[in-house]
Amino acid sequence: MVVRKDQLEASLREENKLIESGKLKEDSPLDVSEKFSELCEACRRGDLKSCQETITTEGVNINARDRFDYTPLILASLCGHYEVVQLLLESGALCERDTFQGERCLYNALNDRIRNLLLSYDYSKSTDPLQPLAAHITSLLTREQPQTSDLSVATAPEVFNLHKFILSARSPYFHKKLCAAPETANWRIPAAIPPQAFDIAIRYIYLGEIPRDIGGGPGTGFTEDEVLEGIDKISRHLEIRSLWDSILQIDDRRLARQHRQDEVSRGQRQIESWFRGNVLKHKIVTDTTKAGDIRWDRHNGIYADVLLRADEPSYVEEASAINERLGPLPVKETIGTLSGIPVGPTSHVSRSPSRTRAAQKSVLFPVHRAMLLRSEFFLTMFSSHFKEAQNTEHLQIIPIDCSPDVLEAVLIFLYTEKAEISLEIAIDVLFAADLLLIDKLKQRAAVVISTLGNGSMLQKLPQVNPDWREPEPEVIEIYDVIRAGWLTRVPRLEEFAARYFAYRLEFYIDEEDFADLIRESAGRITGRQETDSIELLDELRFEDAGIEDMMAEDAAKSTEHNHSDIANPAYTRINAEASSNLLNEVDANRDVDAGIKRAFNTAQAESQIRTLDGEIAGDEFAGDAINYQILLGKIDSLLDKLRLDA
Repeated sequence: MVVRKDQLEASLREENKLIESGKLKEDSPLDVSEKFSELCEACRRGDLKSCQETITTEGVNINARDRFDYTPLILASLCGHYEVVQLLLESGALCERDTFQGERCLYNALNDRIRNLLLSYDYSKSTDPLQPLAAHITSLLTREQPQTSDLSVATAPEVFNLHKFILSARSPYFHKKLCAAPETANWRIPAAIPPQAFDIAIRYIYLGEIPRDIGGGPGTGFTEDEVLEGIDKISRHLEIRSLWDSILQIDDRRLARQHRQDEVSRGQRQIESWFRGNVLKHKIVTDTTKAGDIRWDRHNGIYADVLLRADEPSYVEEASAINERLGPLPVKETIGTLSGIPVGPTSHVSRSPSRTRAAQKSVLFPVHRAMLLRSEFFLTMFSSHFKEAQNTEHLQIIPIDCSPDVLEAVLIFLYTEKAEISLEIAIDVLFAADLLLIDKLKQRAAVVISTLGNGSMLQKLPQVNPDWREPEPEVIEIYDVIRAGWLTRVPRLEEFAARYFAYRLEFYIDEEDFADLIRESAGRITGRQETDSIELLDELRFEDAGIEDMMAEDAAKSTEHNHSDIANPAYTRINAEASSNLLNEVDANRDVDAGIKRAFNTAQAESQIRTLDGEIAGDEFAGDAINYQILLGKIDSLLDKLRLDA
């Protein structure tokens, strides 16, 4: 149906009134804050690391717009930063085709790769990044196996199997009641309260959507008005007044959708606050030798039903790792870090115990099986007949093969949907997520790892950029990144590592580690034949696919320029003579100091573009073309050395 102009204008006026009154939020509000400006600037530059840190730690609205009416997604798309666009979309950035900002984003995308990525994110996929958390919590109401509930609430027709920690986090009433009597296992709802009203209230607490049909009517024992009155009473009794507001807005789709998003965000914050104030606050740090003797009563004040244990790396393990890296003596001194392990001395590290050395520590986290079920690993474990799935007087202790910091990052994700991962532990989190079968956390860890090198593929050489400085050592090695991508089957990391090597190939091509990596890549093909390609080299060549065309174009331009010089030899000769005469005239008339002349000549020499073999190139493009051929030759030599054919 076509809407008349006056109806459309009236609708827009009503919408503006709701926005001005604060009842309705604008999809892309104006944001001139410093943090949002930093995010926009990072999107322009393609600084993936800054974008990721700003989104996860600063809590900015990534769908806001700056004073020039640009959203971060539009800026990243316009400037051609694919990884930044992908990060924004995964974090909830909007690109709805039927909206002005969405069409702008698609129209301004720099290339088809980014445009196709934008089109692949439909509205429902991009608007609510917390939906997986909300869906899991809601599913706990109907999940029969494995059994994770610890409170039964009876109404006239049915029994609700609930979870104390969720009720305590979401409802102040339940929080006070359960704090006073944490051992409570059964409750009964007064018969005067319609069960339909209690069902809607519980679904709301569990982040479920409010049904448009609230129940009541013939055959139910309650009229619709009585159910509504019951909802009003129970929302006041449980101190969740936002439930009644949602009931009042259920007929306005936009207001209902906004209220739903706000409530899911509020629920996430409440659960996160409860998690930090109870689970993390009550974690136990003890000597590893004593960790197995911990006894935690099943009836406890934070309603935990299992303990997860993570051990700090032992000194012997660290020494073994260092000695394995150092290899046979003698070993040259290594500056900086190697996979996060400081390496300095040329001698091996002693593995002998020391009386002064601190004992190895373990950390035990009191957690809830209901949240661990988000991991397929724990879902299978708790659904089995293994001892970890059995209820005992004291909580079962389940060891997890990772460090305490990594396990804490995993738990934060399972409880809050937040990926608080530093670059130092990102690879370890990736392996832990792979072990625990948490695919979304694997992808989040891969995003963090992709910020290596500041998330930029541009690396100017010293002779190209006069302000170039030796970059600080990275906290993780790119070799570890690509191997982690292979082991955990994350294509994103393999592609990132290939791009990283392709843009910095001159720094790695002569390293023995790079040769080992090529050999390892070749060995990944089972029963490899001489005619088979090498995976890593294919990816490197793919990333450099456009270089040859660019070189050919530059060569054509250079040839055309040379031809014009040949066609006008007098012009070239006159200019050379004029320059020489000018310098002589300056020398004669101004008596230029010899030191100044030497400084001028030195500066002129330093500004010249040199290739990887030390030769002087005509300009930056010519230098790139020569360097490209040099690197191709080095790759061929490397393959000959390794006796590989690709």
